[in-house]
Amino acid sequence: MSAPRPGGGRQDRVYAPDFLTELFRNPLDPGYADAAAARRSAASTEPAARGWRAWPTRSVSLVVVVLLGFLFAVAYRQTMADEPGRSQARSGLVAQIKERESQTDRLSTRADELREEVSRQRDAALSGSAAARLRDLEAGTGLGRVRGDGVVVRLADAPGRADAVTGAGAGPSRVLYSDLQGVANALWSAGAEAIAINGQRLTATSTIRSAGEAMLVDFRPVTGPYEVSAIGPGSMRRRFDGSRNAALMRDVSQKTGLSFGVREADDLTLPAAPEPQLRYAKPSVSPSPSVSGGRSGSPGSSGSPATASPSGGGR
Repeated sequence: MSAPRPGGGRQDRVYAPDFLTELFRNPLDPGYADAAAARRSAASTEPAARGWRAWPTRSVSLVVVVLLGFLFAVAYRQTMADEPGRSQARSGLVAQIKERESQTDRLSTRADELREEVSRQRDAALSGSAAARLRDLEAGTGLGRVRGDGVVVRLADAPGRADAVTGAGAGPSRVLYSDLQGVANALWSAGAEAIAINGQRLTATSTIRSAGEAMLVDFRPVTGPYEVSAIGPGSMRRRFDGSRNAALMRDVSQKTGLSFGVREADDLTLPAAPEPQLRYAKPSVSPSPSVSGGRSGSPGSSGSPATASPSGGGR
């Protein structure tokens, strides 16, 4: 057993016969205790030196923070200074777009009025049978307004995105231009006599394309929901429902949430298409070939006529 020294000093380890009991009572060697005390003494006597060594690190951090704050302040001030100019430019562009749209609407209305006036004048100038035949041809080509019973196919984008858990709604959830093309072609195959997409009449030269997020029918933008209206015989609805395109659109609707519906409509009115810009083929005017002399050396002499070669010389 260990006994304290007289005067209350640090006691030294004394190994008693019960070695395990003494080991658990004093587990730390006296040398480790002396080293820890020395470190504490050195730390208490040199705080100033440690502070001087840590000062450069704190200075650099402070300078970096100040510099970043200055840069953020300059960027914010520049952004706020440029904001009025951007807002003014944006509002100017919006005003120009609205003005052009209203101008286009006025011109379209005026064009329809002039077209109707031309039709009246033409019917007055032509005989009854000729005028009726011309109206039938215009209705078939899309250049005349038509009325009748038919079918309306409605397509709309999906209301939400795909479910991240179940995966429902995977795939394109927007109506593609190929969807409108497929529906229009299926309606033509089902016996449609006239088709319009959101009021845009289709003709033999019509195109259905997309430019970015915009859908174009004959280079005119249309927005969803899209209604493909068709006038045709009474069996058109049944034949369209049994088409391959209708089955495909129903499958896409179930998988992506895209809206697809077909309904019969009475007394539909489809407007006339704008006058197309037709191009006519013309025969090319070839230059007169150079004719060489015949055997007698003169083109007008008797004998067989000379034959022009590609090089311009006769044989």
